[in-house]
Amino acid sequence: MAEADPPARTISLGTGIGTVEGAAWDALHDGGNPFVGHDFLTLLEESGSVGAGTGWQPAPLLVEDDRGTLVAAAPAYLKSHSQGEYVFDHGWADAWARAGGDYYPKLQLAVPFTPVPGPRLLACDRGDAMLLIRAAEAVVRQNGLSSAHATFVAPEQMELFEEAGWLVRRDIQFHFANRGYTSFDDFLGTLTSAKRKQLRKERARAVERLRVEELTGDAIRAEHWDAMWLFYQDTGARKWGHPYLTRAAFDLMGARMADRVILLIAYDDDRPVAGAMHLVGSDTLYGRYWGCLADVPYLHFELCYYRAIDIAIGRGLSWVEAGAQGGHKLARGYGPVATWSAHFIADPGFRRAVADFLERERQVEEQELDWLEGQMPFRRKD
Repeated sequence: MAEADPPARTISLGTGIGTVEGAAWDALHDGGNPFVGHDFLTLLEESGSVGAGTGWQPAPLLVEDDRGTLVAAAPAYLKSHSQGEYVFDHGWADAWARAGGDYYPKLQLAVPFTPVPGPRLLACDRGDAMLLIRAAEAVVRQNGLSSAHATFVAPEQMELFEEAGWLVRRDIQFHFANRGYTSFDDFLGTLTSAKRKQLRKERARAVERLRVEELTGDAIRAEHWDAMWLFYQDTGARKWGHPYLTRAAFDLMGARMADRVILLIAYDDDRPVAGAMHLVGSDTLYGRYWGCLADVPYLHFELCYYRAIDIAIGRGLSWVEAGAQGGHKLARGYGPVATWSAHFIADPGFRRAVADFLERERQVEEQELDWLEGQMPFRRKD
């Protein structure tokens, strides 16, 4: 029996996710990860956090059927630099420039400024997901780009990129796993005695003479966003030179996503001195932004890690993802987890050089991951 012809598809490169109808975009994913939702991605565009002058030019990959219905999409951006990605390829860019090539612009399948694993191929059908990968390759070849990169890819989608022949890169983050704990004390009971004492001491010291408010939904008022913006600016100036998000992004987040946002704000009397923002997914609490205007020992750990564990346990969430890097999370009960990216390099010689680099990097990371897993602060079982 002859195989049926594949369904007719039209593939295009969009000019922004805001041009796509929200319900059509969100029908392509399960809604569990707020960062791939239409609300989050479009508020980045509308606030000017991405777009002209930012080095992140929206260029979503779109697949439609013969009726014009969107059946697959990928958040994608033409990048003129490598900032805000958290998967570092600056060395690749330098090497390609020394060889006489132009590394930028490149195509990035990602959520800007967000080192959170999630789906990068939004599609209900495997064949349509593969079309997105082939579309990314075509954009690179047809426009003379150096490469395409899919970063912080959900592990279950990595096999599609591997099947397509993309190079695979692994990194390490630290996530908290809720093993059915009933309270923070229940979690503490699984740690060694020394670690239990350390964490209790840190939590007590962090909030001496301070009070902490937990806010979500309509309880988040304009003054809370004002405070969070100040905290975010302080962190952004120290870490990146300037904040990635604009002030308008915070207002839009409050208008569209407040029910999925949890703000933790610490006050010295009535003065807000520190804050952390978390977003709630279907089974994960995502720690995103933090800042502090006063030097308070352990307050970062309290607002970003310990309170996040409290919230996850209280809401019955399975995971806390507290952002990129940070080996100091290990002692706070956040274990090492592999994160994944996939890379399409157009030039064969350059591809071989990158593949060799990734192989050497992988061997080192495997050893590091094994070592980190042995450093977890849990009591050993007899």
